[in-house]
Amino acid sequence: MAGLWALLRLTANKGKTVSLEVVQVIDVNKGVYLNLAQAYEAEFSAITEKLPSQDGLFELDTPLDSDHAAYLALVDNVPIGFANIRLPNESDSNFEVCEFYIIPACRKTQRSSQLAHAVFTLHPGRWVIKQILGAEYATEFWRRAIQQFGVPFEQVKQVDDYWGPVTMQQFEVIG
Repeated sequence: MAGLWALLRLTANKGKTVSLEVVQVIDVNKGVYLNLAQAYEAEFSAITEKLPSQDGLFELDTPLDSDHAAYLALVDNVPIGFANIRLPNESDSNFEVCEFYIIPACRKTQRSSQLAHAVFTLHPGRWVIKQILGAEYATEFWRRAIQQFGVPFEQVKQVDDYWGPVTMQQFEVIG
């Protein structure tokens, strides 16, 4: 697939080696990202209380544009998740994980952490990750993923202008 940025190997439960490919979202695979984003929005609608439009589609909170970098996670060319990060800009020098999703069938297999670690490795610098109120399972995931990545982090609670109360992790990845 075009746009290959990282190829990771991990061991599945039965000692079988599987490849997790992390590819950048570009025009040829944008539809795959948008399909997975609908599953993500539907899952979070229990917390956000967001409803789909009359055509059954959820509005996305994070765009695919020049201010963001989005990646798909693939196993044997099958998409299992994505990450969408905001890139640093003039007003904020941090990378921010805006959206992160692994399909339920592939959770608790370390693939989530492998995707997170690949994205961190691709973008050295200061990072911010926020979880909305009600997504405590996400907070636990991010704490573990950052600890496994081996960098110190700070966790604080704050009120975000868009999301309201959030839990936030901050850390730095040295290139």
